Amino acid sequence: MTDYQALTEQAESLVAGVPHLIANLSNLSALIYDALDALNWAGFYLLEGETLVLGPFQGKPACIEIPIARGVCGAAVRENRPQLVPDVHAFAGHIACDSASRSELVIPMHRDGAVVAVLDLDSPSLARFTEADKDGLTRLVTAVEPHLFG
Repeated sequence: MTDYQALTEQAESLVAGVPHLIANLSNLSALIYDALDALNWAGFYLLEGETLVLGPFQGKPACIEIPIARGVCGAAVRENRPQLVPDVHAFAGHIACDSASRSELVIPMHRDGAVVAVLDLDSPSLARFTEADKDGLTRLVTAVEPHLFG
């Protein structure tokens, strides 16, 4: 089981006082990818208008643009809440950037209460992500948002 308190502390120490968004997101994606088992992708999409644009990540090449009207990442933006999907093939509108992905967890990220990005995690295992993962990563995102987006 992942120690999300320790992971959050590590994440905060990586980004605190560093004024470079891309560098910070790069380090965070590497930290998360290394800390969680059974992932095939961990990274960020940044919101530009009605489109999520690929940001720093760890894993295989990914979709460059995702309309917020589609996919698990789009649902996280539209609903402004985390999306825990045990089986992506059962999710209407799922976008298969990597056909090996079977489950997904997406956490919206905010600036002044508005969604500006998402943390996206994919796994080749069905039902890889739990409520504890969702809660732990939501706390991590909440902790780093002020450092990333001021």
